[in-house]
Amino acid sequence: MTSQNVKRAKAGDDFAIQTFNLTRKFNSLVAVDGIDLNIKRGELFALLGPNGAGKTTTINMLCCLLKPSGGTAQVLGYDILKQPFKIKETIGVSPQETVISEHLNPQENLVLIGKIHGIDTRELKSRSQELLETMGLEARAKDQVRKFSGGMKRRLNIMMALIHNPKVLFLDEPTLGLDPQARRAIWEYIIRLKKEKTILLTTHYMDEADFLADRIGIMDEGKIVALGTSRELKTGLLDILEKHTIVIHAQNFTQKVISEMRTRYAEVEVTEDTMVISDKQLGFQEIVDLLHISGVTVSSAYTKEPTLDDVFLNITGKELRE
Repeated sequence: MTSQNVKRAKAGDDFAIQTFNLTRKFNSLVAVDGIDLNIKRGELFALLGPNGAGKTTTINMLCCLLKPSGGTAQVLGYDILKQPFKIKETIGVSPQETVISEHLNPQENLVLIGKIHGIDTRELKSRSQELLETMGLEARAKDQVRKFSGGMKRRLNIMMALIHNPKVLFLDEPTLGLDPQARRAIWEYIIRLKKEKTILLTTHYMDEADFLADRIGIMDEGKIVALGTSRELKTGLLDILEKHTIVIHAQNFTQKVISEMRTRYAEVEVTEDTMVISDKQLGFQEIVDLLHISGVTVSSAYTKEPTLDDVFLNITGKELRE
């Protein structure tokens, strides 16, 4: 799970976003350090990394808001250096900070952005109505945005990024600071967009990436340090750690049983009614049978898999929000 360069795809391959040694420096600081990515059409790709890893800088270059110091990238075949206006016509962007005119209502905000994109009045009305209904804001269509909750503003922000029906959507921290119910509502809508659009998502929430993403890239100090599906990243961590873990809940662990298990397995931790066993090789049924024979009443047992948090911490040595 070390950094790997992704070879430049051949012409005609079905990729929506490609980066080729994409680099950005700010004086002596290398914010993005020669990254190579191939993101397929219709894929939801999550980009994870601690603060300062280079995620937002990468998105700003792909959206043609910031020129690279080296390398280049293509969005739907258009080069970010040579064809920035073509790219801006085909993408939608929902930034970290909500970009909304709060004295306007949702419908007026949508019309404003739609007119900027040159959408016909009749089509704009139809698209606005559809988005308002889909995102559950139809009943508040005439209310000033300043009266909205954070979750409602986030939903409107995404709607404004979608009003011109872009083929590629950039979602930079779309659920940052929202309560679980508001986050789930946005997740459900993002799922509906999958396959219809290519989505590049940045997030500080591991469960969000785990739930939504087809593939995940972990970025640290300007480099892509891991790339794959959630399952691939977790399996890769098991291979690195060479350790499997089983958790057993029971009511009557005796000191004798604990001592016996510690002679058999590399790590055995016991707290009240829980025993956690780790070793290179573990037989689930074998352990349960041994405990039963020893007189332990097992109420539940399961194999503990690594989480994305475990993967991230192992690769970067940092918590996600550092």
